[in-house]
Amino acid sequence: MPDLAAIMIKPIGGFEINGMMMPYDLFMPRVYNWCLSLGFETGRIMPSRAFCSDESQGYPIIMMAKHFGTFPFNHGLVGGVVATDRHGPHAEHGKDLVIIQASHVGYDLQSKTFGVCQRMQTVDENLGPSCGKIHGVLFWYQNEYWFAQQNILLHNYQGKHVIIIDNMLLNAEREQGLFLHLNELIEAGPDSQPLPVKIQSTSKIFQASDKLVKTLGDHIFTSSAPQTIGTRLSSDMFYFRRNIQRAQEGTNHLEYNLIRYMPQIITSKSPMLTAAQITTQIEFDRTFRSIVKEHAYNGKKVLFISGLNIDVSHDTEQLFPQTQFVPWAAFVQDFDGTYSTLEQEQLVDVLSDQSTDNPNQIDLEKAIDRLFEPTTHRPRGDAITDVRGCTDVIRQTWYHRFYSVIDHACTYGRCFASFAGGFSPGRHREFAFKPGDRRFYQRRSADHWLISIQQSYWSSFPTI
Repeated sequence: MPDLAAIMIKPIGGFEINGMMMPYDLFMPRVYNWCLSLGFETGRIMPSRAFCSDESQGYPIIMMAKHFGTFPFNHGLVGGVVATDRHGPHAEHGKDLVIIQASHVGYDLQSKTFGVCQRMQTVDENLGPSCGKIHGVLFWYQNEYWFAQQNILLHNYQGKHVIIIDNMLLNAEREQGLFLHLNELIEAGPDSQPLPVKIQSTSKIFQASDKLVKTLGDHIFTSSAPQTIGTRLSSDMFYFRRNIQRAQEGTNHLEYNLIRYMPQIITSKSPMLTAAQITTQIEFDRTFRSIVKEHAYNGKKVLFISGLNIDVSHDTEQLFPQTQFVPWAAFVQDFDGTYSTLEQEQLVDVLSDQSTDNPNQIDLEKAIDRLFEPTTHRPRGDAITDVRGCTDVIRQTWYHRFYSVIDHACTYGRCFASFAGGFSPGRHREFAFKPGDRRFYQRRSADHWLISIQQSYWSSFPTI
């Protein structure tokens, strides 16, 4: 894999990528071991992910389950937005809590392009936008920017450096669109108002400001024919307005986050990457305060990490993208309510110091196989309730197609509900269960009992 950092754009807002990336097979054991060093209890940690819904985020989720020993809770909304209204349920599901938030961006190795990833399930296995939500948000703004690039012209008119601007771009009464910082582009008249040199049918000609001429250079204005401003229309020359129906963590939450930064985003070398970085920065800043204010997290240890997932497109022999995580910041809360934040360099140093060996990681294939493997169990004499005194005999009532319960341990005042089944008419099945064990055992012979996998059929299964 080539050095991705070598072709990264210069980040805005201090989000560095050079030397900060780590693959998920190293990142997740480091996070787990960091949790242990903070006093988190093994087997009592409930992780949560706040990722986009994109299928490319599946591999990071699998790695979370592998190292924490449980499938993570879901804090994520499309685009990598954090659903802060899920803090309460998350807090109830574990003694110690972890949240990992990441916006994401695809990367194609062959074209060395950010913002795309290979979609293996499509007919042509083509490259598609990644993140698709960010791509959809950016489209309108990029189209507005393209129009302005093509309809702002630079020229020399009657010996003057002039700028020719489309009338729509001069209309300040529009409700939405791209709006120019005219004072940066046009030489003001005597009353500090822009005064056109000439009025045309669809545009106006103005004398270019000294600042614009100095920024672009005299040679730009000396061509024989007007030329478009093109990529010279920099982020400090314009801004956007758009009617966005704002709802906290709603459909337009991501766009609302990004609109103020859209000039920097769409003029950057990799707009999708820049937008993903800014999303991560905003979501960390917003979410950490929601955790501090969340009463459900009181008295609990909490670790919240934000970063960027870079999904490197794979070859056709790989099932998942090779996802790299770029840490941005972290929030650590102790059970007594004290907390601190770690900035990017601090966070990377802390993670790098952790071991990448996790002896508590689980084998997911074996864990899944155990769900469907009936295993013969020969319990010790004290391991199972006395069959002679407390065996529950399930007898089918053929006429009503359900099983009635004859509880021989009724002196304990414990019965469990009837349930539907498929035993043959006229047959009896004996069941017993261990104290404190939610599994029940079906008699197969005098001293052999089979652990049943049908326990989900019981509406109640008390311990005797």
